[in-house]
Amino acid sequence: MDSTLAAQVNDLRQELAGLSALEIIRAVTQRFPGKVAFSTSFGIEDQALSHLIFTNELPVRVFTLDTGRNFQETYSTWNKTLLRYGQPIEAFAPLAASVEALVTQKGPNSFYESIDNRKECCYIRKVEPLARALAGTHIWLTGIRAEQSANRQHMHAVEWDAGHQLIKVHPLFEWTWADTVAFTQQHGVPVNPLHQQGFVSIGCAPCTRAIKPGEDFRAGRWWWENADAKECGLHTTAHQGLDPVVEELPR
Repeated sequence: MDSTLAAQVNDLRQELAGLSALEIIRAVTQRFPGKVAFSTSFGIEDQALSHLIFTNELPVRVFTLDTGRNFQETYSTWNKTLLRYGQPIEAFAPLAASVEALVTQKGPNSFYESIDNRKECCYIRKVEPLARALAGTHIWLTGIRAEQSANRQHMHAVEWDAGHQLIKVHPLFEWTWADTVAFTQQHGVPVNPLHQQGFVSIGCAPCTRAIKPGEDFRAGRWWWENADAKECGLHTTAHQGLDPVVEELPR
């Protein structure tokens, strides 16, 4: 990252420090008009952000990645969100030819066989569609919270994403799980019913399970893998040196 970009990210960090989630979203839409997008997977954090965006009529383009293997409960939450707020949510699906080739060559459940296979599936169903969804975007809003995993505690509320050449902003970064639950209850936000069944982080159905008491927030994602491999490529960290997606700022 060059010094100009580093300065821009540092300035934004300082500008947004101490602001509420709503104030953060409003501030970036004012600073980068028409260039702010939010990706929702209909988990509880994303539902809280959607509520803030839609009820305050903030100029943010909201989109989701329809991997084709989501839980039915996730699709139901998507539909309830449309009915509640009456606002469009853009859908980005994987390229049909890529899915067909993968399933033809390796079958429908190749992701269980190796980390490389799992990452290949994630790339086809999530990473490549995300790149299309983010085209032309300057600010990418996410529902990431520091509490979600050990890796994410090393992230910042404002980051430079080198892979997509944009700035990532996490308005709920300092929120706890309890904060998020309380917000959705207070405002009557539609919540994915899987959360009540022990699902904390919700992804594709074959790759997500409920967590047990005392387990890490991310334990239910790709539970057959080692904990240090549990990212799909959408959000990665740079706490152990430079990362191809998220870069640390120069010191």
